[in-house]
Amino acid sequence: VQLQASGGGLVQAGGSLRLSCAASGRTFSNYAMAWFRQAPGKERECVAAIRWSTGLAYYADSVKGRFTISRDNAKNTVFLQMNSLKPEDTAVYYCAFKRSGPLLGVPTNGYDYWGQGTQVTVSS
Repeated sequence: VQLQASGGGLVQAGGSLRLSCAASGRTFSNYAMAWFRQAPGKERECVAAIRWSTGLAYYADSVKGRFTISRDNAKNTVFLQMNSLKPEDTAVYYCAFKRSGPLLGVPTNGYDYWGQGTQVTVSS
C-alpha cells in the first residue's frame, strides 16, 4: 500500500487547510485510516482516525470541534479539514493505513503503512 499526502502549507492563525491522502496498491482490506502529526521535539500523536466501513471517527481533544476527518471510499482517499488553526497545530502531518482490527472502536495506534508527511505551518 502506498499513501500520497498533499495539502499542507503555510497559513495564518484562524485560517483553514485541507489535507488529502490517497491510498493505492493492495487497498482491498482497509480497516481504518488516520492522520498523525509530529512537532519538533514532540512525540507523534494521532489527531484523527476513521473506520473505513462505518465512518466512525476519533479526534484528539486538542482538535475536537476544529478538525474533521472524512473519506471517499471509491477513491480510497482520506481528508482532514482543519479550521481555526492555531500556531500549536504546526507540525508534519502523516496519513496512515491499517489493514485490520477489532469490531469496535477506532484505532489510534498499530497502523501498518505511512505516507511521506506534509508540513503544516501556522503563523501567529
